[in-house]
Amino acid sequence: MNKTSSLILRGVNVTYKSKTWDLSDSAFVGRDKSLKIILDDNSVSRKHAEIALSREGWQICDLGSTNGTYINGKKLSRGFFNILPNDIIQFGEIALRVEAIHDLPLTKSMEDAITDDFNVDEVYSSKWDEALQSLGTLGARLPKAGEKFFALLQAGHYLAKVEKQDELLKNILKDTVAVLEAQRGAIALINPTTNNLELKSIETGFDDPKTKNTNLRVPYSKTIANQCLAKSESILYNNPKELEKLEITSSIVEGTMSSIMCVILRTPRKNVGILHLDRGPLQPPFTRDDLKLADALAAHVSSGIECAMLLDKQRNLFLNTVTILAQAVELRDIYTGGHTNRVTAIAMLLANGAKLNDDEVDKIRTGTPLHDIGKIGIDDAILRKPSKLTHDETEIMKQHTTKGAAIIMLVPDLHDIIPIVRSHHERWDGKGYPDGLAGENIPRIARVVSIADAMDAMVSDRPYRKGLSVEKALEEIGKGRGTQFDPDLVDVFLGMRHLLESYPEIPIN
Repeated sequence: MNKTSSLILRGVNVTYKSKTWDLSDSAFVGRDKSLKIILDDNSVSRKHAEIALSREGWQICDLGSTNGTYINGKKLSRGFFNILPNDIIQFGEIALRVEAIHDLPLTKSMEDAITDDFNVDEVYSSKWDEALQSLGTLGARLPKAGEKFFALLQAGHYLAKVEKQDELLKNILKDTVAVLEAQRGAIALINPTTNNLELKSIETGFDDPKTKNTNLRVPYSKTIANQCLAKSESILYNNPKELEKLEITSSIVEGTMSSIMCVILRTPRKNVGILHLDRGPLQPPFTRDDLKLADALAAHVSSGIECAMLLDKQRNLFLNTVTILAQAVELRDIYTGGHTNRVTAIAMLLANGAKLNDDEVDKIRTGTPLHDIGKIGIDDAILRKPSKLTHDETEIMKQHTTKGAAIIMLVPDLHDIIPIVRSHHERWDGKGYPDGLAGENIPRIARVVSIADAMDAMVSDRPYRKGLSVEKALEEIGKGRGTQFDPDLVDVFLGMRHLLESYPEIPIN
């Protein structure tokens, strides 16, 4: 038999402590004597709120009251919010407790009143530890129990294995979109400097062209996201018409979003960002259980995301320190001002153009600024000499590679970049220094920096010569193909000549 339910409310304040209300259908609350629930108190508006029965269960909506409606101390915003047993509902200064909710047979009039067109706005708020506890019980209540539910636990694997923030977010989002059957997901994190949200990751779901949306210009609603953070609540919107009233139509129309969840990413210490998930008009809307599951997942992964953010901050601080150290070395050599930044920019262009792996690109980003760090051990009389070096002076200058490697050896976290510092003057034909390495025996990251270093050296002015033009320098790089330089890397480099037109103002990416 189809069933509905009854709701029993009991007064909490002294004046209403012996008063109960037994509801089997919707009712209005307020001071007006014609209402089902009359609360004769000046803090209560004449028509304060509505308690309604829907297919989602018992819900409450504030009707623009003067003093607000609260559930368990949280003030309600626009829309309907679910009511659960033992909830404390406060109208102004008058509080009622949900004493019980009982199942009842569903009458025809009730069935007609509860229509499928009734779209509900939901909010869900829980403490971080409560959300983690709910992750263990949600599977029994949701249709996604089993393999799909356990896919969520992969997030723990990602937290343990992934150090890079972008890779961590991508993996978490991919599984979340799949498990919650969203057409798209996005993660935006709070920039600690500006305190603004910044988009960090996007993921699309279904391959079905009828449901897949490829328009990612507006991947999430900033209005909803800001509301989520301001109230520290996870939010569900299922009513496009209501969304239009919130003046976020561009996000909704361009994103073809008909059901939206915006879930707060938070740790016991602070909010770190939001997780956005949406479904299109051809998909069933998200439910409150979906919202609770997404909220539990957010609590599960947020600490890992916070750690990744701290690691990124640490890396950036480290890179800044490296750059400052390299610039300090440059100050001793009055003829190579800006050399470090230019070589780094060129090396990064070449590394990306040659499609080096992420690990190699990271090493080049960190190591190139320090490729000449050994010059700190070269005497000023040689380093700052305004004329061409003698043979003996050149041999001493060559020692900057081994001196630099010795310096880097003292910093364990920099050991991976030693090949750049030591080997960026090796030659493909084996006639370089300091070790006479040849061909692929020269680490590839050093081969990349070798081309970038030579390029900048040729176009830079010296007291004893004028720098070459970019076009002439590229010609010289081509002549060194297979003798001084890696032939494959030279081919890539010469194919990038259009990117070098802005030389020396090449941004480091």
